[in-house]
Amino acid sequence: MQIPIFTVDAFTNRPFSGNPAAVCLLENDLDEDLHQKIATEMNLSETAFIRKLKPGDDFTKSSCFGLRWFTPASEVPLCGHATLASAAVLFHVQKNTNSVLTFVTLSGELKARQVKDHIVLDLPLYTAYPQELKEVEELIKAAVGDMIVQDVRYSPDTKKLLVRLSDTYDRSVLENLKVNAQHFLSAEKTGKLKGLILTVKGNSSGKDHDFYSRYFAPWVGVLEDPVTGSAHAVLSSYWSEQLGKKEML
Repeated sequence: MQIPIFTVDAFTNRPFSGNPAAVCLLENDLDEDLHQKIATEMNLSETAFIRKLKPGDDFTKSSCFGLRWFTPASEVPLCGHATLASAAVLFHVQKNTNSVLTFVTLSGELKARQVKDHIVLDLPLYTAYPQELKEVEELIKAAVGDMIVQDVRYSPDTKKLLVRLSDTYDRSVLENLKVNAQHFLSAEKTGKLKGLILTVKGNSSGKDHDFYSRYFAPWVGVLEDPVTGSAHAVLSSYWSEQLGKKEML
């Protein structure tokens, strides 16, 4: 069986930047174990598998497909950048004729639509709840050392921990932070985490960014992910509440 595989740089308009994802178009059912073997060999943070839902479906004409995502180590319930990459392959390579595509996933139905020369995704919104600091103190210390932490939240739906650094820090502090995510595996004692989000408030005046973030997921074989849609499903909920805004940059 031959499977076409595309490598797509998501969230960017320049090659070799953004967040790369592999996208596989499945004409027929794939043996279950092959999904993981292909993803492991591709060795990108995610490999997406697009499948037809009915025998008569067509990658050019149909508007609804099945979609699964695998890291090099395991299947994940949600991945934003690989969803964007999948839509790009269908819209731009397969020349899909629909303006809106629906993906049936482990996180429900996700929609991707063409708006001028962009692709817009609708992702779920996940609430993060206050987290007892003592339970995750060792993990936070492994991530940020003695830096001042302003807020800690946990999203049970995504198993992500959101750690907000003090508003006294700016973007450069977050960018320059040296993180060894491999150490998180031994520092995390709760057994309930799959990802760690570090975030800091931006300068919300004018056209500046509202917040910044970095994302680490060694629990699923991804030390650091360049841009993470599933993390933004948590970040959007959190920062919308904190900033009182519905639209953020």
